[in-house]
Amino acid sequence: MSEQSKCPFTGAGTPPKYPTGRGTSNRDWWPNGLNLKILSQHSALVSPMDNKFSYAKEFKKLNLKSLKKDLHKLMTDSQEWWPADYGHYGPFFIRMTWHAAGTYRTSDGRGGGGTGDQRFAPLNSWPDNGNLDKARRLLWPIKKKYGKKISWADLLILTGNVAIESMGGKTFGFGGGRPDIWGPEKDIFWGKENEWLANNRYTGDRELDMPLAAVQMGLIYVNPQGPDENPDPLLSARDIRETFGRMAMNDYETVALTAGGHTFGKAHGAASEDHKGSEPEGSEIEEMGFGWTSDFKSGYGRDTITSGIEGPWTANPTKWDNGYFETLYKYEWELKKSPAGAHQWHPINQLAEDMAPDPEDPSKKVHTIMTTADMAMRMDPEYDKISRHFLENPDELSDAFARAWYKLLHRDMGPKNRYLGPEVPKEELIWQDPVPKGNQDYDINDIKSKIKKSGLSIQEMVETAWASASTYRHTDMRGGANGARIKLSPQKDWEVNKPEQLNKVLSILETIAEQSGASIADIIVLAGNVGIEMASGKEVPFLPGRGDASQEQTDEHSFSVLEPFSDGFRNYHKNSFNINAEKMLLDKAHLLGLSAPEMTVLVGGLRSLKIGNNDIGNFTDEPNKISNDFFINLLDMNIKWQPTGRNSYNGKNRSTGEDVRTASRADLVFGSNSQLRAIAEVYAEDDSNEKFITDFINAWNKVMNADRHDK
Repeated sequence: MSEQSKCPFTGAGTPPKYPTGRGTSNRDWWPNGLNLKILSQHSALVSPMDNKFSYAKEFKKLNLKSLKKDLHKLMTDSQEWWPADYGHYGPFFIRMTWHAAGTYRTSDGRGGGGTGDQRFAPLNSWPDNGNLDKARRLLWPIKKKYGKKISWADLLILTGNVAIESMGGKTFGFGGGRPDIWGPEKDIFWGKENEWLANNRYTGDRELDMPLAAVQMGLIYVNPQGPDENPDPLLSARDIRETFGRMAMNDYETVALTAGGHTFGKAHGAASEDHKGSEPEGSEIEEMGFGWTSDFKSGYGRDTITSGIEGPWTANPTKWDNGYFETLYKYEWELKKSPAGAHQWHPINQLAEDMAPDPEDPSKKVHTIMTTADMAMRMDPEYDKISRHFLENPDELSDAFARAWYKLLHRDMGPKNRYLGPEVPKEELIWQDPVPKGNQDYDINDIKSKIKKSGLSIQEMVETAWASASTYRHTDMRGGANGARIKLSPQKDWEVNKPEQLNKVLSILETIAEQSGASIADIIVLAGNVGIEMASGKEVPFLPGRGDASQEQTDEHSFSVLEPFSDGFRNYHKNSFNINAEKMLLDKAHLLGLSAPEMTVLVGGLRSLKIGNNDIGNFTDEPNKISNDFFINLLDMNIKWQPTGRNSYNGKNRSTGEDVRTASRADLVFGSNSQLRAIAEVYAEDDSNEKFITDFINAWNKVMNADRHDK
């Protein structure tokens, strides 16, 4: 035995039994712990790009015409390893684009095609995304050619537009500038089920859990066979209305999208599912990221197995026309089973002229099909009215589909000024939350002087500015102070905003705005800054130029989803809400794009100014002074905490038993969670008050300007 192998300390010569990172994790031990990683998941450390790299700058260098020309050529450049149905990849790419964008949901603004997340698990392995791995590989030569000038996120979206145009369809426009991410979006809750296509997300009378929009784990929207494979068109219609509504589509847009999307291509269910191999994330290394490899005959073309449904919807699967509605209403339909055993609908006694070509041999004819979800477009009374209207007005369908498709692809892009490229439409659409350009030419110091003399308290000014700006969510770039929608319905009446106090503050600030020529949006933020300057003795940066939106520019229903049921920064949490306050604080911090230290310092600073409800979390005797008192007292070992309710605690002096503090879970988490406590300890140290104030102002300024995409 060698001397090296005898060493009891180094382990030299002994291979590791388990690979790095594969042991039992903290998450396994404590599954209910806070996942603070979501606040740093897309840091520069995981990106291969230089720190100064800008997708927007690179996109401006792109020759979009040349790129689109290459994409047009690709549409009919059928590859032997994955042949194109009917010799045209257009329908395949439309599905890819739809499924990239279609994960968006209005409830929390998460999902959508804005990050290129379809490349990563779990999306790349969802059953609903079966074989889309091939679509992205077909695009690789083009991505390789244009490199950094086009992100994967933009390319996945643009390709769907080109596909429609290549088959004679109309598009409304395209806006670029989506940045790529380099790993999964771990902040998104896709459901609690641990099996594909499982359903454990409904309660009561089929009430879908928030924030979910899809009916089953691994689906984009609804099950095309019907709810839980129950082929009932009316029940399917209910699911469709709910899920499409949760991704910002009304009935009119839903019917247009369904018809337009199913005008092209075919579904694939040539044989039973047991012929398919593992999804991409579960496949063997030699598959090189491919999944769903099929052993049924050729494994592709007419032998492809994807959804299990088999057949085209129209007689001309690679041509834009009104064939979807013409076929839907020309025939009566009967329920059948596909070769894979899936529920689908066949036309009774279909004429040869209405049949479609075989995907490999145009001389052969096959019958068309409809899914249960398609039948809902005829059987549901409201959908039927719209469908019959489009049947008689094909030009309107073309326009409606183009507009709904554009909305689908861009709903998560935020304000229009973020859109890049020559194909951005000039028309302003209400779902883009338009904000007029604001004035910058005014005397800031004079306004600050007027604010100081207004009689408003520090608390009133700071709380109003926070209420206005903290509606922002970086997931879809909605909300924020720009537009001053806090003075409009529905935000002015939200309970969390203390409507009575808010009305008082706004009436005073609006007068100052009128006198100065500044927008009320700017004045609200400036007043918050003034309050912090008065409380800290330090200057707070200010960026003018916000505009004021009108009620007519504000879709009340659309904005209602921004109302917080919980805002830990203001210690607000509805008692009826069944998620713990500290987890909702983390969610809010993520939506605001904050890091863990920024979240921590903001909570401490706002608490020191008594921003909140009923003095809960008030750990200071000097509420007009920004201080680190919150952390000092939170970490005081002389205080013992006892629960007095689900989200309320009393702090007792250990020696006297006297009640000295009250707190919520959003307060105590900064002492109980080891990671947050580590940060809180930094700010509680005797030499940290100056650092605390500086960090607070920086984090405050970040929130106040998070929505300034106009700058």
